[in-house]
Amino acid sequence: MDIVSILFIAFSLAMDAFSVSVTSGITARNIKLYQVLKMGFSFGSFQTFMPILGWLIGSSLRVYISTIDHWIAFGLLSFVGLRMIYESIKGEHQVVNPFDNKTLILLSISTSIDALAVGVSFSFLDISILLPVLIIGVITFILSSIGILMGNGLRHFFENTKIEILGGLILIGIGIKILLEHLK
Repeated sequence: MDIVSILFIAFSLAMDAFSVSVTSGITARNIKLYQVLKMGFSFGSFQTFMPILGWLIGSSLRVYISTIDHWIAFGLLSFVGLRMIYESIKGEHQVVNPFDNKTLILLSISTSIDALAVGVSFSFLDISILLPVLIIGVITFILSSIGILMGNGLRHFFENTKIEILGGLILIGIGIKILLEHLK
């Protein structure tokens, strides 16, 4: 597989993580550099690990994974999104923290489910997995980190709104997008 194809795959896989990062940057308050790096590292690590897992699983379980991967991503993103909306409507100051370890793991898994399927397809191509997964992980790390900073920069446009509701709706929307892409 040529480097251009790998780069296209990496950027397309990173788009869900980028979108979630922008949303996290908008909704989170007082973002610190370590939080940017933590989210970027988590998303990048899962985007690196999932294709390896898919590659190891290979063709024997491909049918089973492809029938439920989109439902898993939809369910996880909807769960986090609904929780954000609920906490915002409840009116308490405790909103969903995208940098909380449990929430971050759920977001990382849900944005990297497609990478699992890509790993399965890599196993069919009989290519070395090392270079593609390193590129996928690095690009996801970079785009996720940039996304948080971009979202945080946009935060002032949403200061007087219940931005957590918008953030929750965006996460649910991403889940629906993933679901609809796979149900076509």
